[in-house]
Amino acid sequence: MDLSCTTSEVDGYVVLTLVGTIDVSTAPFLRDCLLDVHQNNKHRIVVDLTEVGFVDSTGLGLLVGSLKRSRANNGDVKIVGSDERVLKVFQITGLDKVFTITPTVAEAVASESR
Repeated sequence: MDLSCTTSEVDGYVVLTLVGTIDVSTAPFLRDCLLDVHQNNKHRIVVDLTEVGFVDSTGLGLLVGSLKRSRANNGDVKIVGSDERVLKVFQITGLDKVFTITPTVAEAVASESR
């Protein structure tokens, strides 16, 4: 399966809405989406994974890299998701303690950063 990415802005955050699968074959596309946001000096990001059914370690690495870049620029990356398989990957890796993870975009932009 492929990966698509659309961007919007909500309350000062750039929202990347992803649809598909995040794995080694789609990681370059995700990397480009994240870099485009950072290169536009936007470092408050919400990554909406609601329509993503799978995330592998390559995708997690890209999200962590984006989080580091954001925090170095006084920003943050928050994750939106509800798929138990995707959330389980964050729990198993301990990244649920690193990222703010919420079930909706509205809750993500309203939540305090970690």
